[in-house]
Amino acid sequence: MNYREAMEYIDELQQYGVVMGLTTMQELCARLGNPQEQLKFVHIAGTNGKGSVLAYVSTVLQAAGYRVGRFISPAVKDFKEQFQVDGRMITQSGLCKYLELVRQAADGMVAEGLSHPTVFEVETAVSFLYFLDKQCDIVVQETGMGGALDSTNVVTNTLAAVFTSISMDHMSVLGDSLEKIAAAKAGIIKNRCYVISAKQQPEAMKVLRQSALLRKAKFFTADVSRAKNIKYGLTKQSFSYDKYKNLEITMPGQFQIENAVVALETLAALERQGYSIPDDKLRSGFLQTKWKGRFDIIGKQPLFIADGAHNEDASIKLAENIRFHFTNRTIIYIMGMLKDKEYDKVIRNTFELAKHIITVTPPIADRAMHAYELAQAVREYHDSVTVAGSVQEAVEMAYLLAGQDNDCVIIAFGSLSYLGGLIDVVEHRDTIRRDSHGRSEEN
Repeated sequence: MNYREAMEYIDELQQYGVVMGLTTMQELCARLGNPQEQLKFVHIAGTNGKGSVLAYVSTVLQAAGYRVGRFISPAVKDFKEQFQVDGRMITQSGLCKYLELVRQAADGMVAEGLSHPTVFEVETAVSFLYFLDKQCDIVVQETGMGGALDSTNVVTNTLAAVFTSISMDHMSVLGDSLEKIAAAKAGIIKNRCYVISAKQQPEAMKVLRQSALLRKAKFFTADVSRAKNIKYGLTKQSFSYDKYKNLEITMPGQFQIENAVVALETLAALERQGYSIPDDKLRSGFLQTKWKGRFDIIGKQPLFIADGAHNEDASIKLAENIRFHFTNRTIIYIMGMLKDKEYDKVIRNTFELAKHIITVTPPIADRAMHAYELAQAVREYHDSVTVAGSVQEAVEMAYLLAGQDNDCVIIAFGSLSYLGGLIDVVEHRDTIRRDSHGRSEEN
């Protein structure tokens, strides 16, 4: 299997859709020798903030000298981003090697009349083989959807089950109430593990606490209200939390303070289990942590931000950040949404802050909301809307609308599926602009 064949195989797997449940995943792992049984995990569930918490925890552990596997979903720019050891993506040859092993096992299952694994089950199995081969000391992984029936939940050696903010999302699969969604996510709690949760809505917190109690797990709340001396900023933020004074982070957004607090409590839980994390390594790890596509500054003249706000809770936080950082500045949106998301709520929470809104179609054929359809929904609230035929066209439109106004801010948000391509377009444009300026100065 070469890399082109590997990507074709991944595309073929899309036909199997999303199937919740562990039976197929358990069979697949058994045929691969149950690699997950030889690894230790920090397992992260939640509606928003999973990736940021994963980034903080894994970067600090790496700074402290541990070999750390990262399994994330979805990737923003490159499929191989999903599989990382010490912050470096898997190689093309490595991906092909492990994917071939998983394909052989999957083909064997089908030959015996069993269900074919889904694409996410295959990806999860690849991650286990890769991390075991690389002898990772610890793996930090986020769930794909929910928790109890998510394919990542075949793991048993969970050191910490971590919960970021839980809100209404994937209701058709996880349930139509916060209690049901929290119960689905609480399934990642294992017997006697440590449980760390952001401060949740009361009904969600009650479910998590009860689940931890049933499994005799140690429960800790990461309460952002205990954070003191908070200083917000677009390039650097700082805060104090319990014994940690004046910690600095470079990821912008007010919500990152909460994510950092969840990460701190998670790292404290690991220390209680024997992991050594010196203070200077924790500080340097927090300062080094980056995460693509989360209130991410990708251009500066004018300011251009990419954010994966695709549900109600995330859109509320995005609006709060815009109001906080960009009062009285001209805002231009680029929006791309999936039709199975709460696009109407996202629009309602954000529309009034924008002068103009450009819509695009994400590159997920079966789930994408077409740019024209999204524009119609936006026009229910906003009268300045333009449909772009491509991400490239949307970026060019946004820059034209911004003109020479460096007080203008362009914000692209919605489905992560299109943000990777958008980031590439913006970065390529900036590279050309810098090169042309350099040549002009030389002349």
